[in-house]
This record gives sequence, C-alpha cells and structure tokens, in this order.
Amino acid sequence: MRYRTLGKSGLRVSAIGFGAWGIGGQWGPVERQTALDTVRAAVDTGVTFFDTADIYGDPRQGQSEELVGEALRLVRDRVLIATKAGWWGGAYHHRLPFTHASHIELCCDASLHRLRTDVIDLYQCHYGQIADPSVFLEAFETLQKRGKIRAYGISTNSVRVARRFFADGRGTALQVDYSYLNRLPENHLLPFCKQNSIGVIARGPLAQGVAAGKFTPASTFNDVRAEMNRDSGRVKFLRQLAVVERLRPMERPGRNLAQLALQFVLSNDAVSVAIPGAKTPEQARANAAAGDAVLSPEELEQVRAAAPVVDYDPGKSDLVSRAKRLAKKVLRRT
Repeated sequence: MRYRTLGKSGLRVSAIGFGAWGIGGQWGPVERQTALDTVRAAVDTGVTFFDTADIYGDPRQGQSEELVGEALRLVRDRVLIATKAGWWGGAYHHRLPFTHASHIELCCDASLHRLRTDVIDLYQCHYGQIADPSVFLEAFETLQKRGKIRAYGISTNSVRVARRFFADGRGTALQVDYSYLNRLPENHLLPFCKQNSIGVIARGPLAQGVAAGKFTPASTFNDVRAEMNRDSGRVKFLRQLAVVERLRPMERPGRNLAQLALQFVLSNDAVSVAIPGAKTPEQARANAAAGDAVLSPEELEQVRAAAPVVDYDPGKSDLVSRAKRLAKKVLRRT
C-alpha cells in the first residue's frame, strides 16, 4: 500500500481508503458481523482512511458511523476517520436547516458518540451545492479549536462551491465524484485543488460498481442505483457499459477491471486517496491490492482514449437533474 499526504492537513492517508456508505445498508442488506469483518479486513491490508457520514444507514441514519466506530475502536490510534454533516434528517424529508453553527456542532457531538472517538480526523460539509458556507466554516473553526476535529473540508462536485468554501485558505480537503467514467473533475476541480494544495478524496472511483465490469445490459437495481433502470439513467448506464467493454482487454493476471479503475484515479497527481466501497472482506482486500501501483503513461492514454472527458464545468450542474429533484419536492407537498 502506498501512502500520501492529504493536502495541507498533514494527515498521511493510504492511497486506497474505505468508503463506508455501503455497509450502512443503503446498497442492499449487509449482516452486522459481515460489515465489521469487512472494515477490519481493510485495516489488515494497510488501509488507514475510513470515510462515512451521519446520514448513512438503513433502516436508520447513523448506522454506518456506529459500525465504523465499533470495528475500529481497538485500532483507533492506527487509522483516520472522516465523516460528514449537512443532511441529517434528509432521509425523512425533514433535513435540519443548518442555519446556525450550533446545528453542525450538535451533529459533530452525535457523530463522535457513534464513532466511539474523542476526535474526528476530517469533518466535511456534506451539502455539495451550498450557496453560503459561512455557517459551516464558523462551526468547523470552533470545533477545531475545541479539539473535536483535526481538519475539515467539503464534499462537492462544483468548482464554484469549492472556491467559496476554500476562499480563506483554511480548509484542507475536498471529496469529489471521480472515475474513468466521470472525468469531469479533470477540467476544473482537480486543477483547482492542486493549485491550492487541497487534498482530494475520490469518491465513486468504481462509478457505483459499473467501472468494475460486473454488470451487463440486462442488469437491474433495487437500491440507490434504481435510476439506472429507466429513462436517461438507463441510457447513461448502457453508454458506460460500452466504455467498460472497450477497456476489458486491459485486464491481466493480478489486476481486474475494478483495480484498473482504482489505479486510474490514483494516477492523477491531484488525488490523495480513493474511497471505494466494500460489503465483504474479499472486496475490501481486492480494493486494497490496487493501492500498490498506478498506471503507466501508456495505460493512461489507453483509458483516456476509451473514456474521453466531457468538456463543461460541472459546477453549472445538470438542469435535467435539478428539474427532476424539484418535481419530486412538488409532488411530496401535494
């Protein structure tokens, strides 16, 4: 396993981290003991960075944090824990307003309790389209001074949000959706982070499992990926499968498509750590094995040729998705 520094934070992280959304149950049921064994398997392979959020969990929020806290309590001094706040209550359509720093501070205290720790290594704003981050920044500064968090950042795909959040130069990390099937961050966000010494956490490096090459055109989903079953989501899914098939010849003994996808993300020098999810110890060990190397220049060119980047600013977002979200809100009110 290779290790890197997370931006200006000074935190040393494993190149492959652990994304704990999946063990919370929202990607399909996971037995409690299996979830604990999966996290511990990641530790045994050299993974030191574990990312979760207070909203992750089914049937209840906070479940992922509780599992991470229990699994890591005996090795807490060997690992880094990152979590996020900004969507508490959202699963029940009663999201906290987050209009005062005390809202974030209370969420932090609750996360500390669930994680069984005295300090959160990296605390992140989970609301990626926030217009004014000042309340979060005020809370993060207070929490840092009180010793409850070591560093802070934001999870967003918008370069405009990132510029607002990091305007004073004090935040240290940005989490962004990045994979060979979503190279948009290469246009604006990754260069911005590199220029400003902001550590990058690549979430979704396997593109919800599609980049791992395990799905076919007949695959359907009954979890958070259900949008891939219909309409524009299905069209996008099928287009992505075509890219995956173009890359399948790059598999070789000792490196499958999932590991290729992870090594592609790690080959970008702006990226500090990739956080694939895992629901079994076997998946955790396979992910960690990708942290030993990056792609050669020739291999990078092969991937880039098969999966070209779309040239537009992701900060402008996609209007279709916004319209769908607005329509859902209207339907809930009527």
